[in-house]
Amino acid sequence: MAQRWTGVWKAAVLALMLSACAGAHAPCRRSDAPCSGTGTLEQGGRTRTFLYHLPPQVKPQAPLVVSLHGRLGQGQSQAKLTGFDAVADAAGFIVVYPDGVDRSWADGRGKTPADRQGVDDVGFLTALVDHFIAQFGVDRRRVYATGMSNGAMMSYRLACERADRFAAIGPVAGLMPERLSASCSPARPVPLITFVGTEDPLVPFQGGQVSGDRGPVLSETEALARWAGLNGCKGPPAVTPEPDRVPGDGTRIRREALGACRNGSEVVFYVVEGGGHTWPGGVQYLPRRLIGRTSQELDASRALWEFFQRFQLP
Repeated sequence: MAQRWTGVWKAAVLALMLSACAGAHAPCRRSDAPCSGTGTLEQGGRTRTFLYHLPPQVKPQAPLVVSLHGRLGQGQSQAKLTGFDAVADAAGFIVVYPDGVDRSWADGRGKTPADRQGVDDVGFLTALVDHFIAQFGVDRRRVYATGMSNGAMMSYRLACERADRFAAIGPVAGLMPERLSASCSPARPVPLITFVGTEDPLVPFQGGQVSGDRGPVLSETEALARWAGLNGCKGPPAVTPEPDRVPGDGTRIRREALGACRNGSEVVFYVVEGGGHTWPGGVQYLPRRLIGRTSQELDASRALWEFFQRFQLP
């Protein structure tokens, strides 16, 4: 079984790489047109790389969204999967897609190549934010993190360890690792929005081992309760079904929201009933039999920004 799912992970990244834009981008300059560029940053004895996108006529003090790829992915595949560039163009924020070491993030499970090599990804991503503040005048109070799968788990780690730098997080297709949950102690309540599929074959909705023995995660119910506790939320979540916008796509979405939390923070879980290891509103990057369904009931990237833009650091 583990060997089968290793093949799935490899097939996933191949599919995303083939569909991503080919070729290198030059560094961007402020202009009237949107621009995608690449950059490097020296950190922790390594040369780290990243792709980024500037909206047209980007203004000083623009917000920044850090979007993290999944295991075996790269920044370019994350840009293709999420369609975040178009959201950034419409809303006026900058988005950056960093590359993990050996296509992985040190999310704290101790199971990824980056974790096993002792890579300081918290330090790298914090330094990357500082780079965008220095180069493009990003608003340090409006920096947000999201990610897919391994990248989702990394965004949880950023909230746990650098709540002073990230105003809100939005994990997608990745639940909170048990090991990280045990040590998580954010410096402040961190608003959280997340999207999880009930039929995810890789990161189990009911909790337990990530496929391929890649470490245990909390269940959706446990993750909601854990983050509610961290944010000091009161009362049970308000559960509401989302409209069935695409009848027949095999998925429905329910929203589980906690709003009475400390410092005005919120916790929102979008449960994709029938959804797989996918980005809602994104591409079906592998056949359903391997990763499950991609819901088109909701555009996760737009929903993430609608949530993020309501929060900033004190």
